[in-house]
Amino acid sequence: MVKGCQGERVKLYERGTVRGYKRSKSNQYPNISFIHIEGVNTQDEVAWYLGKCMAYIYNAKVKKNGSHYGCIWGKVVRPHGNSGVVRAKFKSNLPPKSMGARVRVFLYPSNI
Repeated sequence: MVKGCQGERVKLYERGTVRGYKRSKSNQYPNISFIHIEGVNTQDEVAWYLGKCMAYIYNAKVKKNGSHYGCIWGKVVRPHGNSGVVRAKFKSNLPPKSMGARVRVFLYPSNI
């Protein structure tokens, strides 16, 4: 949260949870990840998040650019089912340890 001009809080992102990869009975497709966004429970609510940027932030072993944090960027591609889960593509595939981890779904680019 960031303070705005008048001191009110401005929301920069929504929290999401990595549910897993797209898969079939015998194959797994790690280039598509399923993300559940908090507070989104229907397919109609997902429509606003299509095309939004998201970031998976993790602790890195090696310090890079003065930080022990790494980030994998992605975007919301399309809805998945009727329960508010979305499909997302990341710049590089999410690692298996990210299952159940948090992602940040940013509220830009905006189409308002």
